[in-house]
Amino acid sequence: MRRVAAVVCLLVLAGCAAPAAQPNLRDGWQWPEDPPTDRIGFESGVWWNESIDVNQSDGLSAAERRAFVARTSARVERLRGLEFTATVPVEVISRAEYRNRSVFAGDRSAAYHSWRNQVWEAALVVGEDRNATDAFAALYGGAVQGYYSPRNDRIVVVSDADEPVLDRATLAHELLHALQDQHFGFTGAALRDVALAHDGLTEGDARYVETLYEERCAANRSEWRCVPRPAPSAGGGGAPVNQGLFTYIYQPYADGPQFVHRLRERGGWAAVNAAYDDRPVSTEQTIHPDAYPAETPTRIRPTDRSSDGWSRFDLQQHAERLGETGVFTMLWYQRYVDRGALTQRDGAYSPYDYSHPASAGWAGDRLVPYRSGSGADARYGYVWTLRWDSSADAAQFASAYRTVLTEQLGAETVRTGVYRVPSGPFADAFRVERRGDTVVVTNAPTVDALSRVRAPAE
Repeated sequence: MRRVAAVVCLLVLAGCAAPAAQPNLRDGWQWPEDPPTDRIGFESGVWWNESIDVNQSDGLSAAERRAFVARTSARVERLRGLEFTATVPVEVISRAEYRNRSVFAGDRSAAYHSWRNQVWEAALVVGEDRNATDAFAALYGGAVQGYYSPRNDRIVVVSDADEPVLDRATLAHELLHALQDQHFGFTGAALRDVALAHDGLTEGDARYVETLYEERCAANRSEWRCVPRPAPSAGGGGAPVNQGLFTYIYQPYADGPQFVHRLRERGGWAAVNAAYDDRPVSTEQTIHPDAYPAETPTRIRPTDRSSDGWSRFDLQQHAERLGETGVFTMLWYQRYVDRGALTQRDGAYSPYDYSHPASAGWAGDRLVPYRSGSGADARYGYVWTLRWDSSADAAQFASAYRTVLTEQLGAETVRTGVYRVPSGPFADAFRVERRGDTVVVTNAPTVDALSRVRAPAE
């Protein structure tokens, strides 16, 4: 998430129409002559409304793939109103080969993996009985349908069929990512919430165009006949997917298309293009498009109040921000939010609703993992500081969080604001403090260690 290694595929037609010209008979249809130079709606010798002979029942030949990619590229151009400046290679690989490539894995230290475990334990998504890195590997290994690699300027489509085939929606989606790279580029982000917000624009744009593409396929007009989609597979297989992590990383795909649609309603594709120079900076902005661009997160710099051998991790980045999406995901995964509420449509282009009263007042957060000792003797904890739009919003979240501890995790109340979860993957001690619009959650292995991770407010 920190580096843009790959971009994943978890109405009025834009652009110029085909130019008027003398008819040219091809495949039983009449098409304009090929233009002397490339233009929107014409790619690699194929018009956006041209018929192509592609049959994927026995896989794709090289000629079929070239025609399929060329026409899809031309259609993506026409929908988005942007011209490809270079042809994009497309590779089709099996899921087994994709897993072997491990494009989302990186060489990280043991300290980083321990830090990462604390981040997702704080989100109450990955408990102490699991490793967050393994959970992400299982998620990406089975869920990714394709990706665009900015480093290699190449699209890779993952096929679950015995004979590799192309899904037209995935192809259109990844081609849009290549188009984004050619016109706007991609930017990295240190904080997960910022990275997810950027994805709300890039994945939202790609998913929006993919949806427009599929709407035209469904209309089955003669000028937009589509190659049939492969039959759905039984899934990627492998280890079970953590539904909390999936819900978190899926937010840009769910809310992003509606965010882009709202931008387009405001000012057409020009407004969407302009957003690449002023990208959203929090998932609050993509969950609630009216918050973009004016409502920005409050910057939080919590003071280190640890003692007796407890310290922050000695890493280049010692803190994280989970954002409104992280708060919502935690409440949903721990069933404070009704599970069915997520799948309520939140607009014409948003299939999921990531908004809830207990998370919607989010104004900023900072999560700092801590540790004491090393190796087999190491112990871990964290301090999560959350700022809210108002004292009432902070009180509502604090109440929801305490409910999760006591009712969902079975916590015992030790004293006012202090809780102990006796067993299970989140067995630990917790202190929940609220002052005005700020809530601070402190976690430690034992009640006695809470004050050493963070001395309580006086």
